[in-house]
Amino acid sequence: MPLSRAQLAMVERARAIGGAGRAAPLSEAACAYIVATVVADLGLGADFPELPAATPEFFGNAPGAAPAISGAAFLPLLERLLTLAPDADTYFASLAKLYKARLKYDRILSTQPIPTMEQVGPRALLEYGKIRPAALGALILWRKWLFDIDNRAAQETGYLFEPIIASAIGGVSTSARRSPVRRHGDPTRGRQVDCIKDGRAYEFKLRVTIAASGQGRWREELDFPQDCRESGFVPVLVVLDSTPNPKILELVEAFEAEKGETYIGRAAWERLNEMAGPIMAVFLKRYVRDPVETVLQSVPDSLPDLSIGRRGDGIVMGIGGESFRIARSDAQVGSRPRLPDDVDEEASGP
Repeated sequence: MPLSRAQLAMVERARAIGGAGRAAPLSEAACAYIVATVVADLGLGADFPELPAATPEFFGNAPGAAPAISGAAFLPLLERLLTLAPDADTYFASLAKLYKARLKYDRILSTQPIPTMEQVGPRALLEYGKIRPAALGALILWRKWLFDIDNRAAQETGYLFEPIIASAIGGVSTSARRSPVRRHGDPTRGRQVDCIKDGRAYEFKLRVTIAASGQGRWREELDFPQDCRESGFVPVLVVLDSTPNPKILELVEAFEAEKGETYIGRAAWERLNEMAGPIMAVFLKRYVRDPVETVLQSVPDSLPDLSIGRRGDGIVMGIGGESFRIARSDAQVGSRPRLPDDVDEEASGP
């Protein structure tokens, strides 16, 4: 059955890679690989004899290195998949978004500029004299570069995490500018909401940490349920990690004070699975829950040794006896700061 106009629009959004002039949409090979991955995940391989019997693992491939699937046109594959599993269009779109996010972050690693001493040099005053000046300068540059990378990782995770869960459960995320949830102290301003569905406004969190990033920001967190209630929505808190700490209790109390709902840990995953339905529950388990829980449960009691160094035209990072290489297109110290072209311009933030 041919794709509907709405499904074709979904495909175009899924394939699109930002608005940068040099960017190209996801290739036929990449899209065919994503469809093949969905087929394998849903156990539908018998209906697709032209696809490989064993599809390479999604997380086992370097971003952008999707294996070519010869003799398999992308759109006919997708049409057949949606005939067998109509809800798989959301699965395909969500997996494509994750694929693009990993591709974008790979480009960030390759192009994030190493800072200049003009940017960070004054920080040497705090440690001057501990080691030779040349070594201290290099340490400050590496440390700033790692901080910048981590900052970008947090940003990109936010752009990906909330919308992908919102899509999985059939809701929509909204920016502050377009949000129907207004701030109770200033109704001219909206609030970014991770997901809105059936009169409920959801706040998704991987975890709630003890350390707040500032009292003003924590006050914003506590105000969210009141803003939702006064805007006509039921506030819902969903925290995937159940590690107890006082901040979770404080946040739960704020939601319950506004007659909201709270789901923590196992209850959060059960709630998401219930809302997602059988097909998207598979997606949530394979591509959100299992990877996140595996990492959380694998954190060692003590941090292993870390190494980082330049090797030719790349950077090699080692951790606990393992290493990986980051190819660099511009790894010169002191290069003019610039950001890579956006691969996916959709963002859930304000």
